[in-house]
Amino acid sequence: MRPHASFRLPLLAAAVAATVLLSACGSPPGGPPPEEGMPEMGVLSVKPQPVTLTTELPGRTVPYLIAEVRPQVGGIVQSRQFTEGGDVKAGQTLYQIDPATYRASYASAQATLAKAQANLRTARLKAERYTELVQIKAISQQDGDDTAAALGQAEADVAAGKASVETARINLAFARLDAPISGRIGRSSVTPGALVTANQATALTTIQQLDPIYIDVTQPSAALLRLKQAMARGELEKAGDDAAKVSLLLEDGSTYPLQGHLAFSDVTVDQNTGSITLRAVFPNPNAELLPGMYVRAVLQEGIKEQGVLVPQQAVSRNGAGKPTAFVVGADHKLHLRVLETDREVGDQWLVRSGLKAGEQLVVEGVSHARDGIKVKTVPWQPKGRPAAGAGSAAAGTPSAPTAPRAAN
Repeated sequence: MRPHASFRLPLLAAAVAATVLLSACGSPPGGPPPEEGMPEMGVLSVKPQPVTLTTELPGRTVPYLIAEVRPQVGGIVQSRQFTEGGDVKAGQTLYQIDPATYRASYASAQATLAKAQANLRTARLKAERYTELVQIKAISQQDGDDTAAALGQAEADVAAGKASVETARINLAFARLDAPISGRIGRSSVTPGALVTANQATALTTIQQLDPIYIDVTQPSAALLRLKQAMARGELEKAGDDAAKVSLLLEDGSTYPLQGHLAFSDVTVDQNTGSITLRAVFPNPNAELLPGMYVRAVLQEGIKEQGVLVPQQAVSRNGAGKPTAFVVGADHKLHLRVLETDREVGDQWLVRSGLKAGEQLVVEGVSHARDGIKVKTVPWQPKGRPAAGAGSAAAGTPSAPTAPRAAN
C-alpha cells in the first residue's frame, strides 16, 4: 500500500500547481473581473457647442416681375411675332394691330396743325399792322383788341394741333405691342385676325421674369414672437452676415444648388391665418424654378452658443409623455433624467435642460437601462460616419448617428 500513496502525492501537487497557474492567468492586471450580468452601455460625453438654428417653412415660387400684355388701342391683329413659351427681350415686338386707321389719323392731325400754323402767321402779321394803326388812331381801339384776340386764338389752335399730332403719333405707336419686360412669355389668347379693344379685360399674353425669382413663405406670428423673445433673453444671437441666407428644398426633396437671401418680411399679420409673409430672392439662371412650384425654405434664425445636442435614440418618453434619458454616474450607476427639448436638429434633439456638461449620456443599450443599476460603459461609436459627441463629444467619444425623426 505504501507505493500507491507515494504515487498519489506527486499527482496532487501537480494539480494544485496547475490550478494556481490558471488563476493567475485569468486575473486582470487592474483588479477583479466585472460582475456577472452587468449590462454594457454605449455612452458619449455631453459637451455644449454653438448651434445654428434654422426653421423650415412651406412656400411657393413667384415671378420676380410679371406683365400682362393688353392693347391700348383697338383694331384687328395683323400678326403675332413671338414663339409661345419662349424668352423675349424688353422692347421686342409681340403683336401688330392694323395701323391704317391710326396712320390716317396721324396724317390728319399733321394737316390740321399745318393749317393752324398758317392761320397763326396771318394773325400775327395783321396784329402787327393794327397795332401801328391804333397808335395813330387810324382805326378804333375795338378793332385793335379784336385783332389781338384773334392772334391769341391762332396761337392756341397751333398748340392744340401739336397735341393732336402727338396723340395720333402715340396711338399709331400703340398699334405695335412691344414687350414691357424681359422674361418668358406664355401662350397667346388671340390669333391674327382677332379684334381687340383698348384696355380690354383679357390679356393677350403674359410675360414673367424668372431670373431671379421670389419665394413667398408664411411663418406663424407666434413663432416669430418666440424668436424675438429668445434673442431678447440672450438665449440666441443673430447669425451674423449669414442671417439673411436662405436654402431651398424642392418638391422631390432635393436641395436647390443655389442659395438665396431674405428680401423682406411683411409688416402685418394675416387675420385669417395668424401668419406673416416672408419673401426670399433666389437666382434662377436655368429656369429650374417655375412660378407656382411648392418648395420648403430653410431660414437661419440665430445661434445658440451653449447648445446641447443629443442623438434621438438616446431619448425616450415616460408615461407622462416627457422626454427622458439615462446618464452614468461616478458610481457606475444609471440615473434617469427628465429633459426639456427645444427642437429637432437633423437627427438630434436640442436639449434646453436636464443634462450637464461632461456627463456620460447613454446612447446605446437604452432599452435595457433601468434607474439605479450598475453598468459597464464603452465609448459609443455611430455607424456610417465619424463621431462628434453630444453637441460635440469629448476626445475619443463618438457622435450621434443618423436616426429616424421622432415626434415632438
